[in-house]
Amino acid sequence: MSLTVRRVGAESAAVVLAIIQDAFGNRPALNPPADALSDTEAAIATRLALNGGLLAKLDGDPVGTLLFDPVGDTMYLRRVGILSKAQGHGIAGALIESAVEAWTGRATRLSVVAREELPKTIGFWARRGFTQTDRRSPYVELALRLPKVHQVATPEEMRELGSRVADDLEPGDLLVLTGDLGAGKTTFTQGLGARLEVEGRVTSPTFVIAREHAPRSAHRPGLVHVDAYRLGSIGELDDLDLDTSLEDVVTVVEWGEGVAESLAPSRLEIRIRHSEGEVAADETMDGVEPRVVEIQGIGPRWATHPNRPTDGPARR
Repeated sequence: MSLTVRRVGAESAAVVLAIIQDAFGNRPALNPPADALSDTEAAIATRLALNGGLLAKLDGDPVGTLLFDPVGDTMYLRRVGILSKAQGHGIAGALIESAVEAWTGRATRLSVVAREELPKTIGFWARRGFTQTDRRSPYVELALRLPKVHQVATPEEMRELGSRVADDLEPGDLLVLTGDLGAGKTTFTQGLGARLEVEGRVTSPTFVIAREHAPRSAHRPGLVHVDAYRLGSIGELDDLDLDTSLEDVVTVVEWGEGVAESLAPSRLEIRIRHSEGEVAADETMDGVEPRVVEIQGIGPRWATHPNRPTDGPARR
């Protein structure tokens, strides 16, 4: 089966309306009824003309849709609907992925409004990383923080970015770093550690798995720097005999994607990419090849948090 998603405008109003009517018409009856049930083709055409939307096709047949509705720096996803006969093919997930790609760098977050009478729908959004930000019965609002994308040209700029992120961190915060060998994960952590003013030199923890850096100031958290590459699971941290509770420090986990998420209910995911080329022997940033760094807050800690870590120069 071939699944495609593309941006559409007012010319697709009739097709979009048909999907909305089918999707919302086959949901359980609600009181008050869903606003979508009273949509007209003219109303949908106006919405699409203003802000556009997405249309998913399965083997060439229209099967799913959503509308964009910007409010301030938030992009609301409205009328998210999948034809009842086409459910179970990953269509909703594909629509969300396309929305994230379309608005990363252009909006702060994606938000949806669901009905509290539909817990499975709320659960679907939660599994996709959306976190409840408001509840006004019978409506529940959930939001997903979009990644901030940065172009980093030098190791010094990578350390500066780590320093800016450190300004917003609190005890208990978790950072999950992903990137190839030599991409700059440790270079980023060096800038973060310098800003936190922790003791000791921040180096790759590859051979010790976890390294602790105590705070020099009582007003700053310490740093636990973990290399998860050789850990079978994050539960193995219990065997490392750390001298501090993770609730009292900032924890940075390199190679942590798919392993470290259970450490805390919220996290900053930091993905570093670099162009092909020779890599360094350690985890510091090799050479001066440009890097692309994506920073995304996941969970309630970051759902409504301002994007200060990446909006400007570090505070001095």
